[in-house]
Amino acid sequence: MGARRPASFPQASGGYLVGLIGAGISASFTPQLHEVEAAELGLDYEYRILDLIELGRRADDVGALLGEARSRNFSAMNITHPCKQLVVDVVDELDPRAEHLGAVNLVVFEDEKLVGYNTDWVGYRDGLVAGLPGASLERVVQIGCGGAGSATAYALLSSGVTRLDLFDVDEARARDIAERMRPHFPSQVIATVPHHNLEVMITRANGVVHATPMGMLHHPGVAFDVDLLQEGAWVSDVVYRPLETELIRQAVERGHPVLDGGRMAVGQAYASLQIITGREPNRERMEEHFRTLIRHEESSGPPARR
Repeated sequence: MGARRPASFPQASGGYLVGLIGAGISASFTPQLHEVEAAELGLDYEYRILDLIELGRRADDVGALLGEARSRNFSAMNITHPCKQLVVDVVDELDPRAEHLGAVNLVVFEDEKLVGYNTDWVGYRDGLVAGLPGASLERVVQIGCGGAGSATAYALLSSGVTRLDLFDVDEARARDIAERMRPHFPSQVIATVPHHNLEVMITRANGVVHATPMGMLHHPGVAFDVDLLQEGAWVSDVVYRPLETELIRQAVERGHPVLDGGRMAVGQAYASLQIITGREPNRERMEEHFRTLIRHEESSGPPARR
């Protein structure tokens, strides 16, 4: 393991050196999204994967990994599963949105400080605006209250959802998000949904957000009966590998507006790149690049691990 670390932790010689810490992330599209767009902006920018499994490190080593990255002049580190919550207690300063969410997916090395941000929520919010313009936000049901669900809930409420009904098979997770969000959105209704009442709430919703792993290659299925949706209700899925999940396919077949998971994936990368460099990336260019990568992957065989 000692012989591999120098390759994973290069000493920066100039420009931007950025990394991604997480487990099982060797197939991530994030490096390509960052590097290609940075090149379009004329920036010297290199992005490295730091896979905990390949490095033989534990999730609670994330603080030490950030220290090693800083000593090698990294500019910033993206953070993904299973470290987003752990990093909250490692950084020196938290952006208010990251503090509200209790999760960090970007750490920027600013002078002597580690500053934590969360760009997942803004990635979803911007995707919602661009992908479902004019969608009704009166009543929205969200299924899934894990890490992605926390970001989508915050984004939905920030976008002006009047009533957000939260459901998770682990009811405690839904209650946790509701309790965390209520102080920041006191004029909006944030409720939890017991299992026996989920179908009724879906029939009343103007939109349903799916924020669980169901629909990924190794987690097939659909989280709810699409036929329950009222006419004109929209459907959003955070899964993007495959881009057309079974949920998205069924919703399209029935004539419902949809928002696929690619919008959130691109949006968080766009926001991260913007924070790291202070430059304005081209969102449409990043979106097209991402979808080209997905089309190539899907035409080459089964999707790789997310």
